[in-house]
Amino acid sequence: MDYAALKALKPSEFTEAADGYKAVSDMADHAYGDTEGQISARLQAGLHGVALEAAVDSLRGLAKNFHYVQVECGLAATSLKAFAAAMTDAKKKLDDALEDAAHQNLKVGADGSVTYPPGGEEKDGKLPEGGTVTGSAKGKPAGTVIDPTRDANNLADALERQAANIHPNPNFGKAVAIANRIAQAVAEATEADALWAPKLRKLKADDDLVVSDGDWADAQSDTADVRAGAKDYLDHVKPPPKDGDPRSNADWWKGLTDDQREAYVTLRPASIGALDGLPADVRDQANRTVLAEKHGEYQLELNGIPKEPQPKYHYVQHGRAWMREETDDWREWNDKYADRKSHLRDRLDGMEVIQKRFDETGKGGLPQAYLLGFDAEANHDGRVILANGNPDTADHTAVFVPGTKTTLGSISDEAAKSDALWRQSASMAPGQSVSTITWFDYDAPRSAAPGDSGDVIPEAVHDEYAEKAAPTLRRFLDGTEAAHQSATGGSSHTTLMGHSYGSTVIGDTAKYRSDYADSWADPLPVDDVVVMGSPGMQADHAADLGFKGNHVWAMEGGGDDDLVTGGGRLIGLGDNFTIPTDESFGANKMRSDAEGHGHFWDEDDGKASLSLRNQAAVITGRYGRVDLEWEAH
Repeated sequence: MDYAALKALKPSEFTEAADGYKAVSDMADHAYGDTEGQISARLQAGLHGVALEAAVDSLRGLAKNFHYVQVECGLAATSLKAFAAAMTDAKKKLDDALEDAAHQNLKVGADGSVTYPPGGEEKDGKLPEGGTVTGSAKGKPAGTVIDPTRDANNLADALERQAANIHPNPNFGKAVAIANRIAQAVAEATEADALWAPKLRKLKADDDLVVSDGDWADAQSDTADVRAGAKDYLDHVKPPPKDGDPRSNADWWKGLTDDQREAYVTLRPASIGALDGLPADVRDQANRTVLAEKHGEYQLELNGIPKEPQPKYHYVQHGRAWMREETDDWREWNDKYADRKSHLRDRLDGMEVIQKRFDETGKGGLPQAYLLGFDAEANHDGRVILANGNPDTADHTAVFVPGTKTTLGSISDEAAKSDALWRQSASMAPGQSVSTITWFDYDAPRSAAPGDSGDVIPEAVHDEYAEKAAPTLRRFLDGTEAAHQSATGGSSHTTLMGHSYGSTVIGDTAKYRSDYADSWADPLPVDDVVVMGSPGMQADHAADLGFKGNHVWAMEGGGDDDLVTGGGRLIGLGDNFTIPTDESFGANKMRSDAEGHGHFWDEDDGKASLSLRNQAAVITGRYGRVDLEWEAH
């Protein structure tokens, strides 16, 4: 970019273009939400059959296209705004220099050179002659400390200033200063143009109607590229609080402008999606982008793994005997690719479960899903926080913590439990809104019994997994409350639920005292606690955890559940081997018809089990409908 181009430049045109892309992004976002959450949901709620499935499949493809358009146009809008900001700064520097030149009776040529008039003291009856100078962008801002021994540009600048000071015409120095300012402005504009032009050219999809894994992988690369370029643009925005206080996060978000919020969601979706205290719809938008981009990345990597060589075995003669051995090709492939392939497949399976839940909105009455947390690699086994319904506005909210062996790849079973809880709870609370949340944001033990996963001593006998999970669950609960208060001004009736080792996580969370808790409620911000198949909550009594006994509810199942809650009692998870279904613990013990450790959420042809109905009664505050074996005392 040259002087003439910068002088004629109107940065507002780029801002207007950014606004146009932002409008398209917003429209695509609304269309994405309407296609998935409204049209598909209504179709699936009231119709059935092959034609319906075909129509819904087409709508799912359309929704994915809208999502991609929303993300890419958001990137284009943010890129143009960052570019416009840089150009506005450069243009202002140029305009200021031209204004100062006019005040000093200096003329700026069409090429940016500066002509100065005669001036100074007469010599031999003549004034020192005027002239024309061309600036250099090497100059440093006024006040810069110059170290000629370390910076060649600083040395040149110092020599230039010295020359101006000894020049007989004082206008020479003024002209050089103006010319340098012009050159610096042009250089900054040229640098911004060189930075953003290729980035903007990259923001395009393949010329087809299918958004592929490759497109999403490219979108992830585009986001990183734009984020790096927009660092200066974001640096002027106050960053989120560093202390992790969800209430402060909520206040920070409220204090941003719409453009600043859009920039953060667009450029830092993973960070925004993980920020407790922010609105559920904001976290959902950010995490859906992370999910789509990560799925594209992982699927492309999986597709690039060579096929397993065949045959796997060959026969080798040893003496008179023939022995079956693995082929060298297969062994080499196995050493290099097998573990990675298994890992990618596990993560992709989990991602596809989440997407499937999005696609099933409306089926069986299921409300819109909100992805409140996602990270394919967090906590060793991944992070998934998935809500049925919006917890920010729900009358009743349940947060369900799963137990041992949970991974991203196995999240289907845990999400199904949350679905069942929502269905039964919603049926018990007509006219009220319910949100059930699957919270998996910790490294769950991989084994519950000797021999599981090859462990002689099961990992679930150790408390360390629950202890490490406690701060994270505490922040999430506080964040859920903060977001609800921001949205409604009040609180939701909240139930914290734990299955198996998940109940141990709840126990440690109740005992955890956060760094920011002094500024607001120290006890967990929940109304009720429900545990199923608990091996212990690291306490002798419910009161030791700060809970009121009449708001702590426990149940046990038959069959293999006895290994956990009966004679098997996992060592170390209940003080003095106490478990919540012991009468001495001081909780309400609910009756249960669960046949085993994983059957507390059974439904038979749409009819909920007693165990499930009891949980739903607590979630909705219908305590009189809970079938009790004994009451807390």
